[in-house]
Amino acid sequence: MALNNVKQSPETAADVLVVGAGPAGLALAVDLARRGVHTLLVEKSDALFPGSRGKAVQPRTLEVLYDFGILDRVRAAGCEYPRMLTWEGPDGTVRGREWDIMECAEATEQTPFPNALMIGQSHLQALLHDHLRGLGGEVVFEAELTGLDQDADAVTATFADGREVRARYLVAADGGKSTVRRLLGISLRGERVDPKPMLVADVLLTPDAVRTVDEDHWHMWPGAGGGGASLCPLPGVPRLFQLYAQYEDVDAAPDATPEGVRKLAATRTPVTADQIAEVVWASEFRPWAALAERFRQGRVFLVGDAAHVHSPAGAQGLNTSVQDVYNLGWKLGQVLRHGAPAELLDTYEQERQPVAADVLGISTRLHREARFGRQPQRGNEVKQLGIGYRGGPLAAGGAGALHPGDRAPDGVRPEGRLFDLFQGPHFTLLAFGTEPPTDLGDQIHVHELSPYGAYGRGLFLIRPDGYVGWAGETAEGLGEYLARTGAAAG
Repeated sequence: MALNNVKQSPETAADVLVVGAGPAGLALAVDLARRGVHTLLVEKSDALFPGSRGKAVQPRTLEVLYDFGILDRVRAAGCEYPRMLTWEGPDGTVRGREWDIMECAEATEQTPFPNALMIGQSHLQALLHDHLRGLGGEVVFEAELTGLDQDADAVTATFADGREVRARYLVAADGGKSTVRRLLGISLRGERVDPKPMLVADVLLTPDAVRTVDEDHWHMWPGAGGGGASLCPLPGVPRLFQLYAQYEDVDAAPDATPEGVRKLAATRTPVTADQIAEVVWASEFRPWAALAERFRQGRVFLVGDAAHVHSPAGAQGLNTSVQDVYNLGWKLGQVLRHGAPAELLDTYEQERQPVAADVLGISTRLHREARFGRQPQRGNEVKQLGIGYRGGPLAAGGAGALHPGDRAPDGVRPEGRLFDLFQGPHFTLLAFGTEPPTDLGDQIHVHELSPYGAYGRGLFLIRPDGYVGWAGETAEGLGEYLARTGAAAG
């Protein structure tokens, strides 16, 4: 097994062991690598997940990818959402109405990336993996975790070949059927959003097929086969489409074999079986929404689908997962690299569990409102730009136009672009119309800036994940906040 190549010391093999190399695990490994945290990322499969699955990258996640330094590559590989097109008639070849499923907005100084980007999950994962390798990290494949134990100092993980790896913390990013969550005995509480099964597949169409089903629209056949079907073109590979279909019979057993997928497409769309050149990936599922009863147990943390499972209708699952690790990553870095109090890690669950619960509600509502051909338009609520931590354990002080816990907006000042000032693993202190304190140490990048209405007058400490942590008209209280987060000079 590839895990045998990992050099294990008598004490720990890594500061953080991340289980699962999906979007959440890869993003966390990237964030920890740039913080200098020794991280081991393991995946039980022999390769990264091959399908498109989650394909919407929401604006707040685009801001995270900008901070990571890979947004240009992601945008080059993705595309804007195509217009929806409903087909009608007995053979599904009569053009119906067109509409936009994602509400579009113009970019502003405060919000430079206002719209969702479409990119298949496998393509996004490949870009994150490549970036991780550029930072000196890697994924250890064929490493199946089968047991874990923890004591006051570390977690010991056991793998299928009997090998043990010891790490100071373990993060479960191993999906909705999380082995780590099961081993911990943490329950996942939720509801079946829809008892009817669905099938999703990535299919490569022949040139003949795309003369009928073009690559400029997301095609819908409402009611076809009883449950409807859709074909959505995916960026990056010509003639690659994501096929969705729902079954009316709750007892139906979708056939996810290549032959079954071809038959389904030929039954519900104008695409014939022989016009599917390849079935790249396929899976069946029944949508449900569930939330883990807790996101932490001792030295183990749950992130992404291991902590919350969404219906795909809201295009929220992948994005909420990335936001989880963006919240957790800097806190692990502060504790492991900068001596922050271990209590800082308690704030991960305190901040993220309520957010996940709210987002689950959005996904569930949108699923129940949706019908093939009658999808509700997704507006600002799915963009995750309004999510914040007001009133939370790391929101302190007050000044100007923003509240502690708010997302820190972008802006272009004579002294520089704010998102560029934030970029990196550090804290940022912005001083608008007031003199900043000095000698705060290397972790705090201090900038005295010209007035900007989005912030107002005062001092604003921006956390490494882009939220206002502390604000004040003077520096009173700043030192206490920095000590709590391990950012104080010393």
